[in-house]
Amino acid sequence: MSHKPSLMIPALSAVVAALALLGCQKTDETQATGDKVAQKMEQAKEATQKAADATASKMSDATITAEVNTALAKDPNLSALKIDVDTANGRVVLHGKAPDPAARDRATQLAQNVKGVVSVDNQLVIAKG
Repeated sequence: MSHKPSLMIPALSAVVAALALLGCQKTDETQATGDKVAQKMEQAKEATQKAADATASKMSDATITAEVNTALAKDPNLSALKIDVDTANGRVVLHGKAPDPAARDRATQLAQNVKGVVSVDNQLVIAKG
């Protein structure tokens, strides 16, 4: 009987070592999975930020267009005219007709004074007669 306990100790030691090794492997797998989850979460965060930025840019462009239209409508020389205002990334393009060069220049000035405008491309033509 004295031989049996001495065989049990190495056997138990082997089982404990095997379980410890399994535990380490699961820890490595868990760490790898955690890293992947963290990476996916960061990618999702970046995608959400890009979408938010794009939406904010669209809203800003729409706001700029509305404010330029309002400024043009308030001007007595420009209010009766059909001037199309297009805005992309803060860049305003004016299309249509102006009664004279001074009114054309005034349209550029009004558009440039709107908050958020980066540049103005005045493509207004002088109305003839």
